[in-house]
Amino acid sequence: MSIQPKPKTVPASAAQDAFIQSAPDAGKAAPLAYEKGVPKGRKRQITLTIAPDLLRQVDEAARRTGLARAAVINMAIYRALEGDIFQK
Repeated sequence: MSIQPKPKTVPASAAQDAFIQSAPDAGKAAPLAYEKGVPKGRKRQITLTIAPDLLRQVDEAARRTGLARAAVINMAIYRALEGDIFQK
């Protein structure tokens, strides 16, 4: 992936604020300690192997939305786990 310039910032709208507040870690208490991965603040760094075409789609979604790649991946995982994809 090439280095891209930082997107220009604009004042936050109500829709943007609502989107941010719907993030998995927005305003929630820290869960119990989980020891896998490398500690990075309140989160854990892991290694992820991903198909090139899927990575391209993730990067495109990040570019379109102005979010970081990690944010797109985190939101997708959260929505998949909270939805009915992995229900028993």
